[in-house]
Amino acid sequence: MDMKIRPRRLRYGETLRKMVRETRMDASSLIYPMFVREGNGIREEIPTMPGQYRYSIDTMEKKLEELLDAGVSSVMFFGIPGYKDEVGSGAYAADGIVQRAVARARREFPELYLITDVCMCEYTSHGHCGVLCGHDVDNDATLELLAKTALSHVQAGADMVAPSDMMDGRVAAIRTALDAAGHINTPIMSYAVKYASAFYGPFRDAAGSAPAFGDRRSYQMDYHNSREGIKEALLDVQEGADIIMVKPAMSYLDMVAKIKEAVHVPVASYSVSGEYAMIKAGAQLGYIDEEKIICETAAAAFRAGCDIYLTYYAPEIARFIAEGRIG
Repeated sequence: MDMKIRPRRLRYGETLRKMVRETRMDASSLIYPMFVREGNGIREEIPTMPGQYRYSIDTMEKKLEELLDAGVSSVMFFGIPGYKDEVGSGAYAADGIVQRAVARARREFPELYLITDVCMCEYTSHGHCGVLCGHDVDNDATLELLAKTALSHVQAGADMVAPSDMMDGRVAAIRTALDAAGHINTPIMSYAVKYASAFYGPFRDAAGSAPAFGDRRSYQMDYHNSREGIKEALLDVQEGADIIMVKPAMSYLDMVAKIKEAVHVPVASYSVSGEYAMIKAGAQLGYIDEEKIICETAAAAFRAGCDIYLTYYAPEIARFIAEGRIG
């Protein structure tokens, strides 16, 4: 048969396949999400996320060492406070759990890049992402508290802040507060395209952040919409966001691709707790090969256009990259 064009030619042999690979991955693109909580000597497994733990500040150090050994140098902290109130004061307290975790990690692991989630839901007694006015989140009243939270994290030693609340105008409020305090070089990674997703279930168990009433659909995005996501991303870039995040990852890779085309800043994607839990459950039942699924889903996110990947599988992916099994 006379065929001059044979795509299979470039698939013969591992060396050639890697040479022509379109999607490249590096461990420096990975961020590991980590839960820190009040107490001492605590390392408690999260029931809905097997293999993931809540750490007290003293026990988190061993995990940070393990991450560095695996080649993961970026961590995002989520705080689980000892108390909650109506205005989430633990989020912006100078001695809050995230502030102390960041200060400790900065002192003990100067080579780590420290990122903090900026939100109110873990700290409010009602579980919503801001100050309430009746049963509704007061967008504008919440902005001041988010800015205070972000500033307190940076003052404790955070390298980057990542607002996840989905309040309108929060990037501008945080940028203004950071700049006024002299932190003009601290970047903001905005959860700009954050959908109201059922994939967050295990996280809410891990962080104790489920809303006491209602849901978050009045501020997180409707998963039927894509143009709205582009609008959100463009607004946040205008307000000063340095990186745009799409969350979740697995079911929203179309949005990663669209956002990549729409903005001229790096794009991140967060492989959330529900994605992790499904892979774990399927592997434990013997239905899927966990390691192969980890590699495939990570490559899919980068193929769609993400530059940064937040994942609970960060150390495993870093190892697979080092072994040449992915990337």
